Amino acid sequence: MRVLLIGANGYLGRFVADRLLADPAVQLTALGRGDDADVRFDLATGSPGALTRFLDAVHPGVVVNCAGTTRGGARELTRHNTVAVATVCEALRRSGCGARLVQIGCGSEYGPSQPGSSTAEDAVPRPGGPYGVSKLAATELVLGSALDAVVLRVFSPVGPGTPAGSPLGRLAEAMRRAMQSGDAELRLGGLGAQRDFIDVRDVARAVHAASLSAAQGVINIGSGRAVRLRDAAGILARVAGYGGALNELDNPPGPHHAPVPHMAHATSTPHLRPTIGHPRTDPDHHHPHAAGTNPAAFPYPDGCGTWQQADVRTARDRLGWRPRINLEESLADIWMEAACRI
Repeated sequence: MRVLLIGANGYLGRFVADRLLADPAVQLTALGRGDDADVRFDLATGSPGALTRFLDAVHPGVVVNCAGTTRGGARELTRHNTVAVATVCEALRRSGCGARLVQIGCGSEYGPSQPGSSTAEDAVPRPGGPYGVSKLAATELVLGSALDAVVLRVFSPVGPGTPAGSPLGRLAEAMRRAMQSGDAELRLGGLGAQRDFIDVRDVARAVHAASLSAAQGVINIGSGRAVRLRDAAGILARVAGYGGALNELDNPPGPHHAPVPHMAHATSTPHLRPTIGHPRTDPDHHHPHAAGTNPAAFPYPDGCGTWQQADVRTARDRLGWRPRINLEESLADIWMEAACRI
């Protein structure tokens, strides 16, 4: 089976590439913007015609699209997450290769959900931010394309390679700094959210299974269990061997709260605390001590509110897939990488 992997150098794409390369029946070709891609092509700016010519030449049986971005304004998110997928769909429609499309979606497409509930694939998507909107638009393009296609809605991926700027990456960095400085206390904000964390290696297994299956439509990929960020912080402290106190300070964000510009441990900078969500970028709020207030605890930056948990029965029934790697192992890998950043 010849597989064309788009976005092989990304956070998820690297593990998908490793998984596919481990299958001796797969011939893998990587397409991307980097110099190490087999074929250099920018989906956000390249034409469907150019991609069609490449598809006709390579003739893949499966196209896996892991490309996209989580950062930037609405225009950038739309270009990389929506327009790029429109290019893929149009190129596949024009091509004679008849390839199956495996598109990587995300749990942010659903938006906020009721605490205690599990979100199934038939839930009405109501994304709470521009990232989720851009990914949902891509999903709708795929579903309306009449292609042989499946969209894997990946919830909150964790594990090795987790970006340092992500919520759990920021948490690990804050703990590393506290341990390096010998601080007996780590004050943390923004730990109230509960998310469904899924290891990136389990995501890669799901992509592999979807490539081999005939399943179509949307399939959730998650652990099926919501975990509070404060509980994840406790697990991380245990695997890191941090014996200090984890003191949570969650103040509701408001217009008069100043942001935390960077992660900081409590002892060396007593007026700041690490915040797990993304800091605000409001130009009127650059100074952490503005108006004499403590910085606010910012929400988890996916627009999904305080709770998200996937219903993963469809993945089990249609892909034969179940998660294998527990959160403690994923967090241990995040900590291992953070501890090496000296």
